[in-house]
Amino acid sequence: MMIRIAHLYPDMLNLYGDRGNIIALTDRMTRRGIEVKTDAITMGKSFNADDYDILFIGGGQDFEQDVLLDDLKKGKDVEINKAIHGSRVVLAICGGYQMLGKYYKTYDGKMLEYLGALDFYTEGKEERMIGNFAYKTKEGIEVVGFENHSGRTYLGSQVEPLGKMIKGYGNNGEDGTEGVRFKNTFGTYSHGPVLPKNPDFADLLIKKALENKYSNVELTPLNDTLEEKARNQVKKLYIAR
Repeated sequence: MMIRIAHLYPDMLNLYGDRGNIIALTDRMTRRGIEVKTDAITMGKSFNADDYDILFIGGGQDFEQDVLLDDLKKGKDVEINKAIHGSRVVLAICGGYQMLGKYYKTYDGKMLEYLGALDFYTEGKEERMIGNFAYKTKEGIEVVGFENHSGRTYLGSQVEPLGKMIKGYGNNGEDGTEGVRFKNTFGTYSHGPVLPKNPDFADLLIKKALENKYSNVELTPLNDTLEEKARNQVKKLYIAR
């Protein structure tokens, strides 16, 4: 078995070590005997979503998102839309998550028209929402991570939240939701990176990517002692307070 990953803008969207999500996915698949190939999709480089099983977009600052919009709208937007609506696995973090929505309105009133691939929008405020946080997915997976964003994201009726907040702000600090979920697309404010210390979430993405390609798949259990130690440390120090 082989999985191909498209890593969009790895040189620009890598806040808080978001690249570690690719490392975690690769490690967990390699340990199971699954071949993994990752391609860096940088500015000016085109790609075909049909060639990939997983798309990953990391987080960036508002300035970087603004700069990338021009490049995204030269064909990458079409391929990202195709991946999302074709049920490819897509993981988008913070700024990468925001760019999948309809628009971002900055706190000083500037309007950035985003990809519109998913039914949500984001509005910026001067006050940032910062801290370690936790949320639970509909599968019952408790995800721990770190958030740092000024954008408040509001979901439309055509999508669902990735999870319900346990502690922290999440999408907007108002409605108790975190992230977005549509088919096999997952958007989240979780930096950290999120996957190394949340192995069940990582395996959910891997399983969906494999099932898209090979139908029924059972993942071989891995020894997650170190991952669980990291999770428990975060929960003990920050979440359980």
